[in-house]
Amino acid sequence: MTIFFLLSTPLPVFATPLAPGTIAPAFTRTGFDGKPVSLPRGKLVLLDFWASWCAPCIVELPHLMSLQKRYAGRLQIIGVAMDDDAKAPRQTVAQYHVSYPVTMGDLALGKLYGGVLGLPEVFLIAPDGKVIKSWRGDFKPGELDTAIATALR
Repeated sequence: MTIFFLLSTPLPVFATPLAPGTIAPAFTRTGFDGKPVSLPRGKLVLLDFWASWCAPCIVELPHLMSLQKRYAGRLQIIGVAMDDDAKAPRQTVAQYHVSYPVTMGDLALGKLYGGVLGLPEVFLIAPDGKVIKSWRGDFKPGELDTAIATALR
């Protein structure tokens, strides 16, 4: 005897980061310094979704700060903390002296970028607002550096 079951709800679809060439959605949020944080146009942007409880996210912070310093005026890094509340990421930003704007993220912002399921999730966005490349989870700093240097040529 064969029994068939009909699903009343659709199976979950796994999130996919925005594809290269897709326009990165604009947003404006309040940064940890109280100033507005927006996705700028006309400048190369590295958008970093991270969380204070994510070990690889914390490991990458010094490297991201060195990139911000090395490419000052040509690259803007923006951190988006995906913690449940701002207390822990604010402490992390202060502890590591993060030198670029950081704001809180949430499910709605994550969905705009294809659903942020793995952290860190990083998007390299061209001055025209199009996604160049994205990384989910651990990434090799050299690969990130090469992508930035290539985009700035």
